[in-house]
Amino acid sequence: MSRLVAVLGYSDGTGASLHPVCAARLRRAAEVTTSEDVVLLSGWSRHGSAASEAELMAGAWRGPSRRVVLDRGARSTAGNAIGIGRAARSLGVDDVVVVTSSWHGRRAHALTRAALAGTGARVELVTTHEAQPHGSRARELACWSLVPLLALVAARAR
Repeated sequence: MSRLVAVLGYSDGTGASLHPVCAARLRRAAEVTTSEDVVLLSGWSRHGSAASEAELMAGAWRGPSRRVVLDRGARSTAGNAIGIGRAARSLGVDDVVVVTSSWHGRRAHALTRAALAGTGARVELVTTHEAQPHGSRARELACWSLVPLLALVAARAR
């Protein structure tokens, strides 16, 4: 049985270092990862030539798995889910663990399940419990209105 642990990046666009929210997700992933897992670090760079969220996480990764894959192109939760779906299919994994923040988890889980439709892979959500960043509550509520459409897109993006 193989497992993919996907860590979703986070940035507020203000710096070129790992955001504390993203660092918390990375630490949580290290707690649940085994040496046999494949770890997918997902997130783009908001500043053209700067390191992507995925690259910043890779530089800070201290978990037991040495099989680390980067998705530097995911610009949104739907993009994260599509990348997870593609990686899971390519690797033929049985289980996917999505690591994100508690305030983001339900939406990330729903989109990842859609992206994995037809694979038979099980999806588990593991969350952190840091404080929700200012403005993210309104953004999460607005994004939920798009989940049905984005789930269709994620399910068809193979």
